[in-house]
Amino acid sequence: MTVQLTPEQQGVFDAIENTTEHLFVTGRAGTGKSTLLNHLSWHTQKQLVICAPTGVAALNVGGQTIHSLFKLPIGVIGNQPIEQPREVRKLLQKIDTLVIDEISMVSADLLDAIDRSLRQARQRRAEPFGGVQVVMFGDPFQLAPVPPSDPQERAWVEKNYRSMWFFDAHVWREAEMRIHTLREIHRQHDEEFRQLLTAVRYARVTAPMAQRLNEVGARQAPQDGIITLASRNATVSRINARELARLPGQSMTAEAEIVGEFTGRAFPADERLEIKEGAQVMFLRNDPDQRWVNGSVGTVSRIKRTVYVEVDGEEHEVEPIVWEKLKYSYDPGTNELSRDVIGEFHQFPLRLAWAVTIHKSQGKTYDRAVVDLGARAFSPGQTYVALSRIRSLDGLYLTRPLQPNDIFADENVLRFMHEVAEAQRAAAANELLLANPDGTPGIKRD
Repeated sequence: MTVQLTPEQQGVFDAIENTTEHLFVTGRAGTGKSTLLNHLSWHTQKQLVICAPTGVAALNVGGQTIHSLFKLPIGVIGNQPIEQPREVRKLLQKIDTLVIDEISMVSADLLDAIDRSLRQARQRRAEPFGGVQVVMFGDPFQLAPVPPSDPQERAWVEKNYRSMWFFDAHVWREAEMRIHTLREIHRQHDEEFRQLLTAVRYARVTAPMAQRLNEVGARQAPQDGIITLASRNATVSRINARELARLPGQSMTAEAEIVGEFTGRAFPADERLEIKEGAQVMFLRNDPDQRWVNGSVGTVSRIKRTVYVEVDGEEHEVEPIVWEKLKYSYDPGTNELSRDVIGEFHQFPLRLAWAVTIHKSQGKTYDRAVVDLGARAFSPGQTYVALSRIRSLDGLYLTRPLQPNDIFADENVLRFMHEVAEAQRAAAANELLLANPDGTPGIKRD
């Protein structure tokens, strides 16, 4: 895994690797957060553990789910005692750096439970996160925490927290998080589209901006090689089933092979993949030989022992790959952490792709796409996620015009980002104050 980091990404990597500061690494869609995290995973010299709030997110970054790693109960944890088996305590005692990916999906209550667990295991109850460096990756404008379904749990959260968001956790204020915002956008190079996406992100779309998006999106979409990003699973299932049935010939089915501890239904690919020659498919993983990337769309050209897919006029043989489910453990022999494979999921890295949910399009990049928001966008940031998957304005098609109620942001996120901007401005002003009268940098004071 060798990638060339940009100077901006390298600066964040160095801050993680060469300091013990707690960091929040954020940035809008397409700024390379995943690239940086993958590089960190392969090149760190620290005893580093990666976790994520969901099974698929953990698989995507070669980590473990938060609940599995910390052995935490499902649901709101509140003030209940946290039981820690001996092997969990040993593991947590050896961590130098804990990386939490998709931090925006982590509730305030869960982040505080992580804090309590680390303090308890390491017997350093006065230090945030028990002295472990915590690095959080994510963008609160894209994915939100899921509120508790139980009314009593929801009432407890509302009583004890300003909001459910991770930045309203009690430990967030105590830990002195340093915020790194990646600003260089790698996905879109069209300055007009970048500006429009920024306006959608912050829910500051003017009438002329909306008109521009709607004029472009109103064009007739191509009939082939384009994917629909839909807000609802039912829409995706209906489109994919309809288009598959239209193709001549008999469907072929590839059953996934599941080995070891790979329980649950949150698989990284279809357990039962049904395809035909001529089917439009999307790749679910980057190719080591760089023939395709995660999100590339192609057409099944032949089906034999393997599947042949045509991408941009070139046919490629696609074989099943393996997704590994990992578990961290402490090895007393080496006095180090090990990352062990406890389960495997073998399947072709393909999914039918006439349509995909906006949620599952997270992290993907498309040259062109149809955006179907249904009657209306139903969650903050949903429209931003959909539009920001597309490389350029020319690749945008809409099933209907955008309405004002399609573009909205969470008020808590806007409040938090305003606080971040103010803090960064204050830090910049402080740097200027520390300069010598002749303008050369002065000595930085703590």
